[in-house]
Amino acid sequence: MSSLHDDTYKEAEKHTEDVDQPYLGDNVDRHLAVQVPESLRGLSEEEIAKIDKAATRKIDILLMPTLVALYILNYLDRQNISSAKIAGIQKDLGLTTTDYNTAVSVLFAGYVSLQVPSNMLASKIAYPGIYICIMCGVWGVISACTGAVHSFAGLAVCRTFLGFAEAAFFPGAVYLVSTFYTKRSMALRTAILYSGSQIGNAFGGLFALAILELDGSHGLEGWRWLFIIEGVLTVGLAAIFATFIPNKPHTVRWLTPEEKDQLQYRLELDRGSKDATDEVSVGAAFKMAVTDPKTWLLCACLQANYIAASVTNFFPVVVNTLGFNRTITLAITCPPYVLCCIAVIVNGWHSDKKNERTLHIIVPFIFTVIGNVIAVATTNTAARYFAMCILPPSFYSASIVILSWISSSMTGPAVKRAIVYAVINALCNTPNIWTSYLYFNAPKYTAAFGVDLAASVLLIIAAASTHLYLKRQNAKLERGEDTGKHGPSAVQIEAGFRYQL
Repeated sequence: MSSLHDDTYKEAEKHTEDVDQPYLGDNVDRHLAVQVPESLRGLSEEEIAKIDKAATRKIDILLMPTLVALYILNYLDRQNISSAKIAGIQKDLGLTTTDYNTAVSVLFAGYVSLQVPSNMLASKIAYPGIYICIMCGVWGVISACTGAVHSFAGLAVCRTFLGFAEAAFFPGAVYLVSTFYTKRSMALRTAILYSGSQIGNAFGGLFALAILELDGSHGLEGWRWLFIIEGVLTVGLAAIFATFIPNKPHTVRWLTPEEKDQLQYRLELDRGSKDATDEVSVGAAFKMAVTDPKTWLLCACLQANYIAASVTNFFPVVVNTLGFNRTITLAITCPPYVLCCIAVIVNGWHSDKKNERTLHIIVPFIFTVIGNVIAVATTNTAARYFAMCILPPSFYSASIVILSWISSSMTGPAVKRAIVYAVINALCNTPNIWTSYLYFNAPKYTAAFGVDLAASVLLIIAAASTHLYLKRQNAKLERGEDTGKHGPSAVQIEAGFRYQL
């Protein structure tokens, strides 16, 4: 990052100290041109690099562990219904298979519906980090209340409202990360963020196993204690995180003035202009987001990815078909997600290092295809478990690269990017609603794994199509041709902007 920064800093210093420089062209909003902050002028490249490194380290320490912890809580409160099924919630509440599948899917109905308005709000308020923590506390309360339900209706209502509250987190977290890191750093940070969900998946079963030992304590079933304890834990940690989570580069209390300026400056340099969020209305930004072809190409990639990943909603249930008892079933759900944590970090790091996205999506999905072929073909215990071990690492290591590709491909103000994250994530979570009904013919689950296999092939096609589109856009930029209203700004083009491939 520092070598790239040094080169762009020298180039920007030559061109941006005077916003009236003619190189900006006649159609550029000059008040959006990038200028070297006063506090950084006159400093050597080594001094700038030192400030940049210190600022990045502080944000890495303050922001990333906090978001990872929140994502762990997010997954614990979302996925504990699978552990509750193994613990007997279906029998205690008299749920049919359809009732249980509906209880799983209704969460995503709420989750999908509020993501866009939530991220619109997050992009416009001064404290998006605190907003995320508040919503985390809200879903913790709802999760704890789920421990008091006595009917399918009560369970469905709690799950729906849990989805409403959780809608703020993931697209909001990706947006928040994008306000602190450049596009060359996003894949690794997105991988670190995503590892929270995998840690939740990896150890959620073991954590549930410990809580379920409270079965019968104070007259409550073990699955009720599961919802109550995880909900209370979520509320307490959310309150703590709200006291120090970073919100915007210029408001982080633990940064020096020079470090704040450097964070803001490097983001402006990365985007080629100052952020125009304040000058763009939410309505105009929404129109910019939904008319950009890149939104829908990348949405197709993530949609196919999330269809293939829908097995995670039923992971303990699928593993339970291997024939082991409850303790072993919950225990053996851990290794696939430990492997997944390693895979997403390595793939994200290598994608950033190579500044390449397409192959870091397609290659993991070749393993997803293999895993689904095995799952469709056999119910042999060893073979099925092997498939379960390679599926999460493959499709989730591709997910984080797609998410970082969205960040690096979207030009325009921050409010547009926030809306794009929310639109894509909302639409791409809709499969979680209908794929729940594919898990009906245990232990084969032929329909579910067949659909996952088709989606895996579709993902490879969608990623290749996105690559070709962006490659054509880069060719136009090389020839000096106009790439349209959704292309990079004149300032970005002057700085040598190219889409990541």
